[in-house]
Amino acid sequence: MRAGRIALSCVVAWWMAGWAWAHDPGISTAQGQLRAAVLEIAVGFAPADAEQLLPPEARVSGKWTQAEFVAAQPLLAELAPQIFEVRAGGVELAPRETRVELAAGDALNFFLVFPRPPPGGITLRASQLGALPAGHRQFVIVVDERGATLAKKLLSAKDDAIEVAVAAPDGGGGAGGAGGAGPASDPVETPTFWGFLRLGVEHIWTGYDHLLFLFALLVVCRSFRAIVAIITCFTLAHSLTLALATLNVVNLPSRFVEAAIAASIVFVGLENLVRRGEEPKGRWALTFAFGLIHGFGFASVLRELGVGQGGQGLVMPLFTFNLGVEIGQVAVAAIVLPVVWRLRKNEKFLRRGVPALSAVVAAAGLYWLLERTVFA
Repeated sequence: MRAGRIALSCVVAWWMAGWAWAHDPGISTAQGQLRAAVLEIAVGFAPADAEQLLPPEARVSGKWTQAEFVAAQPLLAELAPQIFEVRAGGVELAPRETRVELAAGDALNFFLVFPRPPPGGITLRASQLGALPAGHRQFVIVVDERGATLAKKLLSAKDDAIEVAVAAPDGGGGAGGAGGAGPASDPVETPTFWGFLRLGVEHIWTGYDHLLFLFALLVVCRSFRAIVAIITCFTLAHSLTLALATLNVVNLPSRFVEAAIAASIVFVGLENLVRRGEEPKGRWALTFAFGLIHGFGFASVLRELGVGQGGQGLVMPLFTFNLGVEIGQVAVAAIVLPVVWRLRKNEKFLRRGVPALSAVVAAAGLYWLLERTVFA
């Protein structure tokens, strides 16, 4: 029993250590556009990610005001040429032009313009991924003059390069155009499939608010049937809104979604406290309702990657990302539930342990709620 308490304490400590990391380690996007004479690359970073690229003394609090952006302009201008490296025939191309813009939502967008590489294979490397938090991913897509996809890939610090086949500027429907698009698109599909699967697993494993919500639901379950009902309802609900939001059928402001997720954690934690660890009746219905909100939180990841835009490449990312979320969720449940079941056989744990854990859950939810509303 002592070993069980220690194991559970370690799990809770792991969740609590991630308070400041309520979601994935970060996702950025990059789009390359081949034009007649140039290669344009636009890279977008969320505020908290962008500040990691600057020296510690120049960082802000995760949000950028116009004044802070202006003050950081010299450093950002110096950083811009280092965001992406382009090589053609083993020779690094120097950017002709760079600029940085503060976009809506405090996002930072870097724009780089390179001379158009000669026909053949080129390598694009996201050279700053290693400076971002471990687990950060960058989704890169490169298109030609007509908007046709030449290559796409989910990059990481360990795999930060993408190969692109470039045709001659006038290569449209002939052999040159086909040669530019064909070889590059085939080899990237499989890494992208596994990349989205891995992204789903990482998102739930580092999505401490989602995990804490699920833990609060399961810690009071008295039977295997109740556990299956909870997990099934949560899965169905968040899968539904994940699909609807990615398809842009339903959209909610991210600030509302994040606050609602935090509020769901507070509610479940307080309900557990009021019922003193007893399993509430109809908890499956509550799980489904709140699961819908959590699905919008999952969908934000795919929207940031541009999944679903133009109706291209939607089914595979949506399915594999959601599958990854479920794999990560089941893996966590498989570790935590045996410990909880063993502890629930102890009357002291039921009278003191469950209420104490529920209070911690409610406190964490309140922390996130305040952070996402009052202090936002």
